[in-house]
Amino acid sequence: MKKRPSTSHSDLFLVAQLAAAVSIASFFYYLRHGDLLLYGDAVAHINIARRVFDSQTPGPLQLGTVWLPLPHILMLPFIVSRWMWQTGIGGAIPSLVAYLLSVIGIFLLVRDVFPRSPKNREISGTLLDGAERFAAWFAAGTFALNPNLIYLQTTAMTEPIYLAFFFWAVVFFVRAIRSCANGDPKLGNSFLVRCGLCVLGACMTRYDGWLLAAAIVALLVSLAWIGNFAALRPGAWKLAVLAASAPLLWLGYNAAVYRNPLEFANGPYSAKAIEQKTAVPGTPPRPGTNDLPVAFRYFFKSAELNVAEGKWQIFWLGALLLGTATALLFQRKFWPFLLLWMPVPFYMVSIAYSGVPLFVPVWWPFSRYNVRYGIEMLPAFAVFTAVAAYALLRFAASVRSKAIIIFVFFAFVAATYVQVWRAGPVSYEESVVNSSTRIALETRIASELERLPSNTRYLMYLGDHVGLFQQAGISLSQVINEGNHRSWMIPYDPQGLWERTLEHPAAYADYAIAFDSDPVASKANKQELMSLEIVRVSGQPQATIYRVLKSNQPR
Repeated sequence: MKKRPSTSHSDLFLVAQLAAAVSIASFFYYLRHGDLLLYGDAVAHINIARRVFDSQTPGPLQLGTVWLPLPHILMLPFIVSRWMWQTGIGGAIPSLVAYLLSVIGIFLLVRDVFPRSPKNREISGTLLDGAERFAAWFAAGTFALNPNLIYLQTTAMTEPIYLAFFFWAVVFFVRAIRSCANGDPKLGNSFLVRCGLCVLGACMTRYDGWLLAAAIVALLVSLAWIGNFAALRPGAWKLAVLAASAPLLWLGYNAAVYRNPLEFANGPYSAKAIEQKTAVPGTPPRPGTNDLPVAFRYFFKSAELNVAEGKWQIFWLGALLLGTATALLFQRKFWPFLLLWMPVPFYMVSIAYSGVPLFVPVWWPFSRYNVRYGIEMLPAFAVFTAVAAYALLRFAASVRSKAIIIFVFFAFVAATYVQVWRAGPVSYEESVVNSSTRIALETRIASELERLPSNTRYLMYLGDHVGLFQQAGISLSQVINEGNHRSWMIPYDPQGLWERTLEHPAAYADYAIAFDSDPVASKANKQELMSLEIVRVSGQPQATIYRVLKSNQPR
């Protein structure tokens, strides 16, 4: 007689199907409304990847610094198509896949950590009791249906990719501990290697992963060398090597290419340097500067805004704290969930000491900037709210009271998310507000460039406006930009194509585009340039389109 598939496996398959349906439906919705490229960072990520093969000087050095390279590498196969590059679809595909893996990961994490009833412990993947099953579904649903995450996973932003690596690193870590405790250290060590690979991926996606790697390695050392899990030491060594390899590789790359291993942290394109360049004398510092408590408040408020609006936030906060207290005081087996709090110390330090700005619309300066960072606390809200519901269910005496608890928690999430959709997801609103003038400027310039011959060569500092060439469908190999020189020649490369073109535009380019105070505006040889048009859009730097004067042209 054929063995019937377990309910847990059926649940996992159904979770994957529903997550895929949400992902695909939302992708087509935002694609239809032209919202995939609202974030300037999403445009930049796509074009960093594109420059690896579409540039005057193609190659891996076009990956640059500051942003970690893995998301750009994952996009590469999908943006070879000009259409997928222009529409942003190619950049969205890794995020869509990551979203699906994240939803599966959170379901498995809750299912694996929650204690199983004694009658089901002997076979992995057997029926979960009602409270455990509800918790796994609730956590996965709360995460998957969050309006802000639903939008972000349709873009080329790096948060969805990082969350997938984050979840699966914790899942494999939990499975390694559980396998060793169940008398199978060989399987446990195998899970640690998989955990190490996920940590490696997280470390090459966002700098948050570096703190995650340190935390997991520290926990593993305490368990394998101080605790009762000595059998996991072989896998622990491998995990530590994998976890350390990503930061070491990145430091080595920066040292070799930029002659500064910390170029990403203190170089001219780092958050710290940008903060110093954009600071206005006489104005107060941005919120949280050198102030950890204020940095915590702003980050945590961004997290609350990503899950709820207004007064609903206090209920989510209460559920989060109740679930965390349950894990700390009453259900010690839930301790792996505490790793979900890792974004808090990382962003506190980043905002306070690394020049990372984060503005929320409800507090001074009453604007939206990097509010999306709060989405990284969504896993903690989803899981610890599920833990709180689980704790209440375990105390409930009757089937009726359990049904009421389940209904209240589902209604709570549904009502919250409906309110978020009505008000507008804060991460989506951030992208809309901050993109309107940028897109208007790029659209006007792109419409002018579309009238020029298809083989025209341009000189432009790509900076914040590489999207205008993406809009116009002009290959980046036709644009001489700041990436076309030898990065290790600091601060000036006399043989670099970029520097040579600034000195003598007539020899290399047909047109130049300059934005106020950028290198083309301040350093290009104006004797070889003739202004054709000035483009002004409120809130953006003035742009000037120049024709390059060749030797046979009237000056």
